[in-house]
Amino acid sequence: MMALDLINTLRERLDSLNRSERKVAEVILADPSAAISKSIAALAQAASVSEPTVNRFCRSFDTKGFPDFKLKLAQSLAGGTPYVSHSVSSGDDARAYSQKILGATLNALNTFSRELNPALIERAVDHLSQARQLTFIGLGASAPVIQDAQHKFFRFNLPVMAYEDMLMQRMAAAAAHTGDVFVAISHTGRTRELNEVAQLARDNGAVVIAITQPGSPLDATSSLCLGVPSPEDTELYMPMTSRIVHLAVIDILATGVTLRRGEDFLPHLKRIKDSLRSTKYPRETTDEDEGTLDES
Repeated sequence: MMALDLINTLRERLDSLNRSERKVAEVILADPSAAISKSIAALAQAASVSEPTVNRFCRSFDTKGFPDFKLKLAQSLAGGTPYVSHSVSSGDDARAYSQKILGATLNALNTFSRELNPALIERAVDHLSQARQLTFIGLGASAPVIQDAQHKFFRFNLPVMAYEDMLMQRMAAAAAHTGDVFVAISHTGRTRELNEVAQLARDNGAVVIAITQPGSPLDATSSLCLGVPSPEDTELYMPMTSRIVHLAVIDILATGVTLRRGEDFLPHLKRIKDSLRSTKYPRETTDEDEGTLDES
């Protein structure tokens, strides 16, 4: 097992660990940097397990014991090219970094798929389907995600706005009422301004759905959190895979709302789609297409 893969491997194997080992893994994943500085006794105490359990846990990840495990954990945190991606090394060629980015993205989607909570999705779809007004908020790298969300949800015959400007977000939250739904999107869930806006919206009666790191301040502030765990450390690297997962969550929610509206709503969606036909050049017909048409 490569050192750079240790944190991802911990996440991937979390569900397969026994109860005691899972406790150790959760303490490490909650703050890998702090785990590196802990003694084996301190880590065992934090996880409420014995020191031998910590040692067995470390050896199960192809290390010689706790000191070796901490070394590989430190290498995992230190790996990658700063300000680019944790997955990429400075000497990678185009094939290598392309495969690494795609692999990291697929891994993030697979991890979210395993941890997805259908009951929470259903609750979120309930709120979105009944919303009087829908507002998406996000900052920085989350701005393109909220724009994509607005593009999808405006089709549902309800007022939809997407604000990436913090002042506009605050004013929208101040004007919120019961029946409004705010969807706050953040990789870390630790941005002060976004948390303040989410709290202001809740104080004024709105439901706040967060798409963010589980256990983050935004998780605690929101009415409902769709947790998206991610190994990306955005203190040093650009958020990449998390953004793709957030876009997938938006697609899941939009699909849920579409199905909730029922078949009677489909003609409305068809009218919107048909309105775009005149904006496109006709598709070129191939010989194979013509053969198919003749056969029909």
